[in-house]
Amino acid sequence: MAKLHTFTADERLKSRKRIDELFEKGQRFNAGPFRIFYLMQAGTKPSLKCGAGASSKNFKRAVDRNRIKRLIRECWRVEKYKLKGQPYELDLFIIYTGKTIPAFRETAGWIDKVVTKLLQLTNS
Repeated sequence: MAKLHTFTADERLKSRKRIDELFEKGQRFNAGPFRIFYLMQAGTKPSLKCGAGASSKNFKRAVDRNRIKRLIRECWRVEKYKLKGQPYELDLFIIYTGKTIPAFRETAGWIDKVVTKLLQLTNS
């Protein structure tokens, strides 16, 4: 039985080559304090990969940046099941652009809106 809410190593966007391609060829949109870069490609094997980031300009301490990235990844882990079953290779990078560390509920609400927007984009 496959677990529904997981975020395994295969689902993480780690390849420098894929990240560079995402920022060069991908599209983007904003959702509240988040900027989302995404790249949809018709691939032989559908996949869903996600990365997260926070600016060192706004958050000088690595502890704060890591906290924000953990919040993003946790909210993504819970919400990504809505995008399962899409016939695309979807690479996604979520960057937090706010000035203060967000609360979990706030982050969860915005990530839900991001997933809804991605569903609209994949179905159109």
